[in-house]
Amino acid sequence: MATDSALKVIFEHEGVFIHPNTEEEGTEPDLLVSGSLRILEKDAEVLVDFRPLEDPVDPSNMLCAGQDSSSVVEWAQCPKEKHQSHQLLETQQSYETEWDMLNAVSFRKRSSARGEGLLNHSLERSRWAFSVSVSDLRSITVKDEGWTFVILQQKEPSTSLPALHFHQGGSREFLDNLRRFALLTESPEDETCLEVSTPNRALSQSFENLLDDNSFGLIHKFRRDPYVATFGGLSKVTNYIYDALRGAEEQQQQRPPEEVADLLGEVIPGLEINQQEEPGFEVITRIDLGMRPQVTRREPLSADRWSKHLDMEGRVQDVDQLKHEVFKGGLCHAVRKELWKFLLGYFPWSSTSEERRCLQRVKIDEYFRMKLQWKSVSEEQERRNSRLRDFRSLIEKDVDRTDRTNWFYEGLNNPGLTLLHDILMTYCMYDFDLGYVQGMSDLLSPILYVMENEVDAFWCFVSFMDQMHQNFEEQMQGMKTQLIQLSTLLRLLDLTFWNYLESQESGYLYFCFRWLLIRFKRELSFQDVLRLWEVMWTGLPCQNFHLLICCSILDSEKQKIMEENFGFNEILKHINELSMKLNIEEILQKAEGLFHQIRSCKDLPHSISSILGLDTGHQRSDPTNAGAVAASQRAHLQNICSNGLGRENGSQNSGRPAFKS
Repeated sequence: MATDSALKVIFEHEGVFIHPNTEEEGTEPDLLVSGSLRILEKDAEVLVDFRPLEDPVDPSNMLCAGQDSSSVVEWAQCPKEKHQSHQLLETQQSYETEWDMLNAVSFRKRSSARGEGLLNHSLERSRWAFSVSVSDLRSITVKDEGWTFVILQQKEPSTSLPALHFHQGGSREFLDNLRRFALLTESPEDETCLEVSTPNRALSQSFENLLDDNSFGLIHKFRRDPYVATFGGLSKVTNYIYDALRGAEEQQQQRPPEEVADLLGEVIPGLEINQQEEPGFEVITRIDLGMRPQVTRREPLSADRWSKHLDMEGRVQDVDQLKHEVFKGGLCHAVRKELWKFLLGYFPWSSTSEERRCLQRVKIDEYFRMKLQWKSVSEEQERRNSRLRDFRSLIEKDVDRTDRTNWFYEGLNNPGLTLLHDILMTYCMYDFDLGYVQGMSDLLSPILYVMENEVDAFWCFVSFMDQMHQNFEEQMQGMKTQLIQLSTLLRLLDLTFWNYLESQESGYLYFCFRWLLIRFKRELSFQDVLRLWEVMWTGLPCQNFHLLICCSILDSEKQKIMEENFGFNEILKHINELSMKLNIEEILQKAEGLFHQIRSCKDLPHSISSILGLDTGHQRSDPTNAGAVAASQRAHLQNICSNGLGRENGSQNSGRPAFKS
């Protein structure tokens, strides 16, 4: 094979393991072969390539976790060893022993000498390395044993390939990248098996043919599970939906808009596109917005700067100024754990440190009472509760594939995954009407990562879900409204670009569906998601600022889309491939500039003012309203501290200072 320098690396992921058969001659028990899995492109051929690393892996040297029956404990040297480490990242004292399950998570690697007798690494490299053309693959089997492992089956079964074990995550990214070059369809006989079609076959297999077989048709999957299909299937949409809209017609001949709307309604259930103008929305013609002002970003808010916003009793001073600083620069990671609780509304801005401690004790109690509800359901009870059973099944499936490449969630029996599972199950008890919908784990994951605390993460997640609730409701009213509003904004900002998208049957901006559904979680790196969310949680500079962020991204991509004359298919593919390539600071800078440009417009349409809250003075503080909210929150806190703790925890709290009004 040619040297690596002659190849284009499409995908690369280290930490993929082969479990050699211990019955093979010369193979030691418990040996794992760690390697790098790549997808390579050379000329017209795409290859799946596995190369072992220099040293095989001794499983005794891997991370492992101790775990009790209710939650998780700190990672120790192995599950059977006595828990010895006492250095938690931030320990919160529990005031009731029956709730003393878990409040924080900590990780540490064990140090142990490498076992003797490992096979010579140079022999192992030649023994386990393989490279296979994607066109030679017949199927890919994806299974779960607490981690995901993948079995590649060739069309000519002369040589069997070893199973690839993704102990540290990455299987989803591998399959997503593979879908760029091959059609992977679920086998009608085996749901764990994905049949591989070559590109030529995939292109010739029309969308209408897929519709004929509801066992694995794309539309059927969207109807059955729109969220998973949206997350993992955008590349599939890229491959098929263009032909679905065009059918047997010439590509230059467009379907009527009504027919396109019907097809999109099929793809995204509940997303009915009204061909008439929405009530209350003007027809926007070209408006001169003037020059877009240049704006600058600042450094993240430091711990020292944050401490200066607190008075002697821990109250936050000058909330408006603080929010402005967060909006302009975000937060350094050291203060996120505390400040996110304020931004999300878990902590009232006017509360003292003591009042917040009172609130947390009550919330700990409330959380574990809800957690006990599902923990105490017997198997027999669950057999008669199909909704709870379905919620649990979806949660377990999603948790296993959420951010597994992040250190907080990677590896075997990771306590972070157990926390993720428990919080989502408890949320089902908190809001049983909604329960769990796929995609919610994406919203919880960054919050748990920052909080490192089960109870705090839950209540912050509850506050975030209060904002996002409509996105996950069955009728998807929130998604429909946001797509209409986004289209309205884009028409104002760039009518030429909007008309171009409309001419390519992309005017409904459905390719932004995933952006809106989980707030860019799959488009940005994990750290950039933290920065974006905390900026948006300030509520500045206007309502629906996330729609201007969408416009900012599209503004950066419009030149390429229009100059290269991208059609429907190419637009979908291009937007999908922006994932992990976006610069968050540039996006925020441009989005803020768009806001100032819109606000300075003298003849702003009422629909735009309504979307951004400009007609209600949203961008300005309302001292009267803020005072009323603060008074209400203070009364609530006083009730909690005087009634809740005085009744339930008087003995433990006798040494604490009395509540000050």
